[in-house]
Amino acid sequence: MIIDGKKVAAELREELKKKVTELKSTYNAVPGLTVILVGEDPPSKIYVRNKEKSANEVGINSEVIKYPENVEEKVLLNKIIELNNNNNVSGILVQLPLPKHIDKRKVIETMNPRKDVDGFHPMNVGNLSSGYDSSIPCTPLGCYLLIKKIEKNLNGKHAVIIGRSNLNGKPMIQLLLKENCTVTITHSKTKDLRAECSRADIIIAAVGRPKLVKGDWVKKGAIVIDVGINKTDSGLVGDVDFDEVSKVAKAITPVPGGVGPMTIACLLNNTVECFKKTQSN
Repeated sequence: MIIDGKKVAAELREELKKKVTELKSTYNAVPGLTVILVGEDPPSKIYVRNKEKSANEVGINSEVIKYPENVEEKVLLNKIIELNNNNNVSGILVQLPLPKHIDKRKVIETMNPRKDVDGFHPMNVGNLSSGYDSSIPCTPLGCYLLIKKIEKNLNGKHAVIIGRSNLNGKPMIQLLLKENCTVTITHSKTKDLRAECSRADIIIAAVGRPKLVKGDWVKKGAIVIDVGINKTDSGLVGDVDFDEVSKVAKAITPVPGGVGPMTIACLLNNTVECFKKTQSN
C-alpha cells in the first residue's frame, strides 16, 4: 500500500476548516499565524508561500513578515516579543535556516511557548518528553498520523528511527513511546544499520541519504515512512529505495507526496491548538 500523504493532509485540512468555523462562532475570532522569513533562501520562500496559501484555505489569518539577510538579531527578537504580546497572533513560526549571525537558540527561546507552532521551544520539548500537553513538531506529528492511518494499535511494535535530529528523530521517539512501541534510534555511528532495520515493524527514515534503505533491509509487512527529500540527477528521491522496499513493505510513503504535505497540515493543526490555549487564559 502506498500511503497517500496528499489525501490524508487534505482530510486533515477539511477537519481544521470545520474547527475554525466553530471557533469563530464561539470566540468571534479565528486563529492567526505569523511567519517570519529572513533572507532569500529559495526552498524557504516556497515553503512559506505554501504555508500562507494553506492557512488561508482553512480560514486561518496568515501574515508573513520578511526581513533581509543582514537584519540585526535584536530587530528579530524585538519583533517576536511584539508578536508574543499581540492577542491576534495565536501562532508564531520563524522559518529556518537563519543567517549565521543570528542565534537560532535565542530566537526559539524568546518565543512564547504557547504560540510556538513548530514545537521547538525547550518548554514544549520538555513537556513532550514528560508526556504532558505540548506543541509537537510538525514533521514527526505528520509521520505519526500517517502510521496511525495504517495501524491503529501500535502496542508492542518495534520501531526503528534513522536519524536523531531535534526536528524529527528525537520527538518521534516520544510519540512512539506514548503508543507503547519499543523504539530504537539509529544514526551515523550505528554499527549495523541493516540489522537494526531488519527487525523493525516500523521504519522512519530521516537522514538525508538517497535510497539508503534497501529492500533486503526491511522485513515483510513493515510500515516504512520516508522523511528524506534528496535532489538527484533523476529527480527527487527519499532516504528509502522505493522500488525495492515497496515490494516487501506493508505500507510505504512516496517521495514526493508522502510526509511533505502532512508537515504543513500539522502546522495548521498546531496553530488551531495554540489558539485554543490562548483563548482559555
